[in-house]
Amino acid sequence: MLRFLVICAVVVLSQATEVKRCDAGKPFPLEVRVKGCEVPPCDIVKGTNVEMEIEFVTYKHVTTATTLVKAKTFGVTVPYELPDEVKDVCSNLMYGAYCPLYPTEDVTYFFLFPVSANYPEISVNIEIYLENQDGELLTCFKCDIKVKKGNAGGSKFLTALNSTAAINESQLN
Repeated sequence: MLRFLVICAVVVLSQATEVKRCDAGKPFPLEVRVKGCEVPPCDIVKGTNVEMEIEFVTYKHVTTATTLVKAKTFGVTVPYELPDEVKDVCSNLMYGAYCPLYPTEDVTYFFLFPVSANYPEISVNIEIYLENQDGELLTCFKCDIKVKKGNAGGSKFLTALNSTAAINESQLN
């Protein structure tokens, strides 16, 4: 019985999230897993960190890679600043992967998306881009989110996300 419960827990934690492609022709990840969210809009709790796993194939030689996020709401798109340790793709690769990456290499990036406690409670379309050292796009996707306050009870994101790898408020500024 315990073995069955463990298998069920692994399956639940590893469900892919239905994300959208960026503009035509841009490389799309093999799979994106947003913890607690299979079908957007994903509920995001202010003051937490959202765990994402982004699995992608690189078609270029990669010595360093950076994450860029753009947030679009009410027809306005703005860059979403990330702490250096979060936007560094190479130091956050999973399953023993490390840079340099070689063409056709399939890797998974652990992205801990910080949501400031000061962020307004609104619906947002986020675009996440991974770029190599030359500014060339490695992968890109869009995901709709709803920023909510406090403990949203039925939220698709658990406030316990902070306990895994908390980024305190001072690091966000």
